[in-house]
Amino acid sequence: MSEGTFSLGRLVPAAFAMGIVILASNILVEYPVQAMIGSFNVADWVTYGALSYPVAFLVTDTTNRVFGAAAARKVVIFGFVLGVILSLILADMRIAAASGTAFLVAQLLDVFVFDKLRRQTWWKAPFLSSLAGSALDTVLFFSIAFAGTGLPWQSWAFGDFVIKLILAGLLLPVFRALMALIPSTPQNGAAAA
Repeated sequence: MSEGTFSLGRLVPAAFAMGIVILASNILVEYPVQAMIGSFNVADWVTYGALSYPVAFLVTDTTNRVFGAAAARKVVIFGFVLGVILSLILADMRIAAASGTAFLVAQLLDVFVFDKLRRQTWWKAPFLSSLAGSALDTVLFFSIAFAGTGLPWQSWAFGDFVIKLILAGLLLPVFRALMALIPSTPQNGAAAA
């Protein structure tokens, strides 16, 4: 199956999953993790959105590996539209706007970086593309969503980024397992998977 001949119907589950991850993350980012570690207040550093959003990179990278960059971009665009519409209905409007902006730019960067690294060792493309996309997403999202609100958004952004990096590493075995289960074509980089 070449990149130009994939079935759009095969992308629907990934695009739908992307939209749901965006919605969930946009709702969960409004809830700081209420925990204390000694005298360290986790709520000042991490929101629950940091735990859900890295799944978006897993969806994008899996789609990119299996169907190619063009298909991954389609999943990002459809997921963006679905996620923003749902977020405008069910989440805070400022968060929905910030998320839409950050998501679209960061996920398209992820697709680009992944595609450039697809022939490297199996873990480099998903990890490094997630790293680049997460950094850009974090800066854009938190500065647009929370700047001027009086909330501890800079520490949330830092904590969010650290959690995204940890989860990017923890999701690598999931990515590897998915690549063993889902057939890929040599044209789309199966040899590197």
